[in-house]
Amino acid sequence: MKGFSIIIVTWNALDHLKRFLPSVVETDYPDFEIIIADNASDDGSKEWIRSNYPDVKIASFDRNYGYCGGNNRAVPFASKEILLFLNNDVEVDKKWLYGLNSAFQAENTAAVQPKLRDYNKKDHFEYAGAAGGFIDKFGYPFCRGRVFDTIEKDDGQYDLEADIFWASGAALAVRKDLFTDIGAFDEDFEFHMEEIDLCWRLQNQGYKIGFTPESIVYHLGGGSLPMDSPRKVYYNFRNSLFMLWKNYSTSSLLMRIPVRIILDAIAAWKAFLEGKPKEWMAVLRAHVHFVIKIPLMHKKRKSLRSKQIESGEPATMSSSSIVWQYFVKGKKTYNALVNK
Repeated sequence: MKGFSIIIVTWNALDHLKRFLPSVVETDYPDFEIIIADNASDDGSKEWIRSNYPDVKIASFDRNYGYCGGNNRAVPFASKEILLFLNNDVEVDKKWLYGLNSAFQAENTAAVQPKLRDYNKKDHFEYAGAAGGFIDKFGYPFCRGRVFDTIEKDDGQYDLEADIFWASGAALAVRKDLFTDIGAFDEDFEFHMEEIDLCWRLQNQGYKIGFTPESIVYHLGGGSLPMDSPRKVYYNFRNSLFMLWKNYSTSSLLMRIPVRIILDAIAAWKAFLEGKPKEWMAVLRAHVHFVIKIPLMHKKRKSLRSKQIESGEPATMSSSSIVWQYFVKGKKTYNALVNK
């Protein structure tokens, strides 16, 4: 049976801790620990945890290192075999770790995601991960249960274990040794897409990413950045380009980056015409900053390619364009996409 180190990054989110931490503490499983990675909160979070949950470890940092930096800095405090990065706005079922434990019995599985449901609409999937994530050939992410803004009700349509492309950072379990060996979360990403980048790197090293329906968590979502935040738009577009540059094979990079830039331009002008000039500017800033960072990303790319075991792209990558399938052909669900 695997041991789990549950790492929860927080920054001035005492309300979330009071609301969600109790369910994590009440987990029914024989071997786990909880580590709060506190990014220099000054709202009384640490004092409340010490008073109410003295067995919970606290890793205190000198400033706000964000999701990537906070999680990376908390790993040395972890003593278990499996790291479980959990958002501070997630409620869990009592026996949620048993399903994750079972999924890690599969050989070559590096990371696993539980089923993510919406905390406010508990019979529906949640945007951030649903029943496991994928990307299309141009790097646009989608999930079983969520394609763009179409979110499905959970009727058991994805209740089978499956290999996926990426596991959501809202509840991401990964083998500690592999996380450390692969280079942890890329802190240049700051927020968003860092888990997809991590999962892509793991697959390029020959490992698999899994989904289990036997573990269920409920994610509030939007706790760090609201869904309609221009800052969120900026990170999503910029970090997606970072990820493609770092991980794609050379032939795919040369063919697909130009198309991706065109698709992003279309998305930006669509936002502008819909009266969202801040989103238009966020996409523009994302591309400008991507170009500035190309030398750094290319250095990382060369290092990763020198260690890569698998050739080509992961088998879990979609070979079609999700933009074309969704907006032109009207295929709104994962099952509609795969049964095209």
